[in-house]
Amino acid sequence: LVNCGKKAEITHPTFTKADSLTDLYLSLQDSVLQSWNVMINDDNQKIKAMHNLLHELMITSSNQDDQLDAYEEQLDHLIELRYNQKSMANEDLIEEYDFASNLLVTELITQAESKTEFAYNTTLQKLVEEIRVADQRVNLYREEYDAITFKYNTFLERNRNYLSEITQKDSIELRPLFEMTYGD
Repeated sequence: LVNCGKKAEITHPTFTKADSLTDLYLSLQDSVLQSWNVMINDDNQKIKAMHNLLHELMITSSNQDDQLDAYEEQLDHLIELRYNQKSMANEDLIEEYDFASNLLVTELITQAESKTEFAYNTTLQKLVEEIRVADQRVNLYREEYDAITFKYNTFLERNRNYLSEITQKDSIELRPLFEMTYGD
């Protein structure tokens, strides 16, 4: 009853430019990471399907053990060759990975389709189709990654002065893109 005649003061939260930038910065970081993870998970599924196809070929082609063992080694090497978010700045590494991947995809699919049992072996057919579809998505996922990473990089460049309030300067690095067609 003591405060009956007084109006309660309502305090509104205040947001600074740094608060808004922090929110956008974290959102862009999450989007870049999510796009990267989708792309790499899809590539992992393609490699898994290639392993499974190779396994099926080994079961059905005991007379080609040496050739199939060589494919197995190439597939293991492919995993070692794969780039990460930092190493992808080296275009030669991406080209080497793509060349090795494309060559192996082509050779494995050719091997599978040359089998007489391919016409009725639904497992072989399914694995070949899974590999083809995943291989066709590579450029789409790279374009999506580039688009969000370009936005992230642009944000960093435009707001570099304010970002020191948000994060340490060391962590503010532009990220490499697959295609350097943005911003030119």
